[in-house]
Amino acid sequence: MSRLILPLLLLALLAGCAGGGASTQRYALPGPEAAPSAGETRLLIAPLHLVEYLNQEGIVLQLDDISRHQAREHRWIEAPGPHLARGLRDRLAERLPRARVALARSGDAPAPRLRLEVERFEGRYDGMAIAGGTWRLESAEGEPLAQGRFHAERPLAGDGYPALVRALGESWDAVADQLAAALAPRLMTDR
Repeated sequence: MSRLILPLLLLALLAGCAGGGASTQRYALPGPEAAPSAGETRLLIAPLHLVEYLNQEGIVLQLDDISRHQAREHRWIEAPGPHLARGLRDRLAERLPRARVALARSGDAPAPRLRLEVERFEGRYDGMAIAGGTWRLESAEGEPLAQGRFHAERPLAGDGYPALVRALGESWDAVADQLAAALAPRLMTDR
């Protein structure tokens, strides 16, 4: 039965893209509200690097083991890189209360910097929302302090793009959990 439901879910998602006359829907990743961070250690988040097929406004679906589809009618509210970076900032600020987490800007005072390469941020044909890639923490002087991979999968709670976007938000929450666990000890010792 579930083998039939998952392909039907995928077809329903794609039907919304293929149908003529449909208006474009824009989606924002759910997450915490931005709260000022007042910790004792600074952490700057460098602009995220997304692989090319993700660095587009259309929400991406993995159709099978080798095919990807970018939606034309279901788009992110803005370019995904800055959108994901702000979401990560807000999530890490919640999880790292002893750190002042901010987006890196030119002219910032030296501080540890987190760099991410996002290799996966999409819905998958089996009803999962995937986020994955690599991260690297650099010292204020640009020296590597730590690095690793992140990966999170969350099931869609229902059909359609709203369910996919919510599940992607849960995956990004899990990525923030992984990063906070890896970064917290390092940020408290390398001030």
